[in-house]
Amino acid sequence: MDTITLTGIALSLSFDTFAVSLSCGIQRKRILFTQALRIAVVMALFQGGLPVAGYFLGTAVSGYVEAVDHWIAFAVLLVLGVRMIAEGLSGSGRNESRDITSFSVMIALAIGTSIDAFAVGVTFAFLNTQILYAATIIGTVTFMSSMVAIRLGKSAGNRLGTKVEVAGGIILIIIGTKILYEHLCLV
Repeated sequence: MDTITLTGIALSLSFDTFAVSLSCGIQRKRILFTQALRIAVVMALFQGGLPVAGYFLGTAVSGYVEAVDHWIAFAVLLVLGVRMIAEGLSGSGRNESRDITSFSVMIALAIGTSIDAFAVGVTFAFLNTQILYAATIIGTVTFMSSMVAIRLGKSAGNRLGTKVEVAGGIILIIIGTKILYEHLCLV
């Protein structure tokens, strides 16, 4: 998988984290840089780590589903994209009253926002993606996204949250369609 596609996937996956970090910036306008840094690092570690775990699960089953792996990748990305769009349009999945700087809350939110990354990691196994490279890109993009979102949240308010999640869902659907198209054209 090429770097541009991986970066697109990383951006899409980071939109949940972006929304959570944005709400943190909105909620805590006087958040310290060290607090923002800790949030971004935790989010990036989970967002970059769960695709690796998904990859190993996918590797274990990839031999059994090789003939339809592109359809599975498409279906997973389509479902994740549609879910992100639906959540973005409904405004669900956000609770501004959480104290995101609490370590236990950070871990819970990091896991919750990274489940999609686990599923994408499974598809990476089917596509023979270099997982460490992909995880590094995903983690780096997530870190930067989280830091930017916290800063934007301090100044931009609630306007961006839902739009970002909808855009992430659309990007995942486009990438899934691209994967399916490439595999069907190669057959």
